[in-house]
Amino acid sequence: MTFGFAPSKAASMMSASPTRENLPTDAANQLARMLEPAEWAAAGIPLLRNPREVVSGLHARHRPTPATAVVAVLDSDERLRASASFTRRAASADGWVFRNALLAQLRRVIPHDLRRRTPVRTAVLLYCRDGDARWTQEDGAWMWGLRDACTLHGLRCGAYITLTRDGWQVLGEGRGGRRPSSLSSSQDFAADLTPLQPRAGGAASELLRRAAAR
Repeated sequence: MTFGFAPSKAASMMSASPTRENLPTDAANQLARMLEPAEWAAAGIPLLRNPREVVSGLHARHRPTPATAVVAVLDSDERLRASASFTRRAASADGWVFRNALLAQLRRVIPHDLRRRTPVRTAVLLYCRDGDARWTQEDGAWMWGLRDACTLHGLRCGAYITLTRDGWQVLGEGRGGRRPSSLSSSQDFAADLTPLQPRAGGAASELLRRAAAR
């Protein structure tokens, strides 16, 4: 897959060829909290077995519009265990700010796995934005934020997926499709929506899971 570069609104605030030497400290720190596609691809992010099913299911459930992030937690069988959507409010693309926003949502919808030696659940991020499918510095900040939030919550860091007018794509994998896109109606994918598994742990959740399986 060939990655291009398109400046996002946040990226336009920076120099066209920024370096840490000629940037203020805050801007230099923001560049450090960012991952490029090659770095992401080399990080050993687990592949989704059926990315289109994951994307269309999250699209039908959350109906994302531009500037909406959807974070989802999958179990080892790639079943959805919890998900949450929220609108980006940060003025600039800062991975630290994105990390905190993702971590707050994860803490709200699912218990952490910090006591496990090896993570058994995986967090993926779907981000709907304006522009085309080319990687932006905003994407790089979300990648950094997702990786760090997963570490702090005891999860395996999973795929980062963008949803634009061109369709969806799993960055770093070379997989994508034209539908859904940021322009799609959620009704187009209503058939892909499957019941969400209980979000909380404990006996009550176990009873709900057993009832849902009948």
